[in-house]
Amino acid sequence: MNSQKAIEISPLKKSISGIRGIFGDNLTLKEVLRFCENFAPLIKAKKCVIGNDTRPSGAIIRETATAALMSRGIDVYNLGMAPTPVIFREGRSYGAGLVITSSHNPLPWNGLKFIIDGRGPNEKEFAQILKEKKSSSKKIGTEARISSDYVSEAARLIGKIGRRPRISIDIGGGAALNVAPALLEKIGCETLVINKTASKRGPDPTADELPQLVELSKKTDIGFAFDLDGDRLVVVKDGKKQSPDTTLALGIAKSLELGYKKFCLSIDTSISVEKYILDHGGRVVHSKVGEANVIDAMLKQKCQAGGEGSSGGFILPQFNMCRDGILTAGFIAAMTGKQIVDEIIEFVGRYHQLRTKMSIRSDLHDRILYKFEKNLKGKFSHIVTIDGVKAIVDDDSWVLVRKSNTEDIVRISAESSNLQKARQIQKEATSLVKKSYEQVR
Repeated sequence: MNSQKAIEISPLKKSISGIRGIFGDNLTLKEVLRFCENFAPLIKAKKCVIGNDTRPSGAIIRETATAALMSRGIDVYNLGMAPTPVIFREGRSYGAGLVITSSHNPLPWNGLKFIIDGRGPNEKEFAQILKEKKSSSKKIGTEARISSDYVSEAARLIGKIGRRPRISIDIGGGAALNVAPALLEKIGCETLVINKTASKRGPDPTADELPQLVELSKKTDIGFAFDLDGDRLVVVKDGKKQSPDTTLALGIAKSLELGYKKFCLSIDTSISVEKYILDHGGRVVHSKVGEANVIDAMLKQKCQAGGEGSSGGFILPQFNMCRDGILTAGFIAAMTGKQIVDEIIEFVGRYHQLRTKMSIRSDLHDRILYKFEKNLKGKFSHIVTIDGVKAIVDDDSWVLVRKSNTEDIVRISAESSNLQKARQIQKEATSLVKKSYEQVR
């Protein structure tokens, strides 16, 4: 009798933000072919830009995806290794794009991020990509290698900096290598770059302590760390790593300088960011959590900028309909040396956001949230249900309970200007989630 246990392969993570999995495990070339063949009918102009980050599996997945698209009559324009913001920018020009990345996930992971008319797919379009179907084309597409004018176009938007700030950059072995330093230097910065190739630093700068950059930032005006595909940015200032909400707030501050007034924020973004916008004459609308949801709300409500605090994801739809860590770095560099940078860091730092999660089967999530909302009745004056259940405790405090779209977990986030109060709010919400769970089991 064979006592060897069967190896369990976890399911792919699928959401409108993209498809992610472990290459060779749940993400196979067969799956890449299927999703790309399904994507092809959504490409109206029959042209698609493609590029990949620095993951070991990037090139083979890119070649497979190229073959799948060409077999469906799509002309493919290959950027090779390129950051996500660059591919999105070119995808706007060509009509469609495909990014081979799994963003901040570990190196064995990879995935597909789809671009339609310069934006990510909506829920209806994404359902078409996931469908099991057969399509064919009599025409075979062509392939061409292209380059991008991203650096020049971003520099034109930002403008030249009057002084010459010293910027430390932690590339993290990612795809921002040839773009982020070039942009910062073009607008007038002096750059010191570390971790140009694969390093011990993790792929997600929001989770990594970034010890090298922390030390280097003490000798420079400001430090920036990127993830593998260049859409996430972490700011390090005076030897201290800043929160993702600080990155977003700094990008928004520059937007306000440029005259933008209407912003969209995901509902889990720090209240400090919203207060800063309102205090400076701006308006705020809210969206579900997730880059694609923020962009969808931006387009529907004609917002000029915004993003989601949890990923430090600043979005400027005029330039790019995705999180753009590289453009954000340029925006922040343009303000470096001004008092406003320290003021924003201090203001956002007054608020404390806590995040936890509970392991709960996905089929129970909706019922638990329904019960949780009922159990909150009478406890808070204002409840928001655009994504899970968010209770506004007071002007400086809130709690949000929402389901994961990809995992068997429920997320619980709380924020307050008082750390002890944030802890107490989170504790009470967790207890209510447990009570709701008991009621539906």
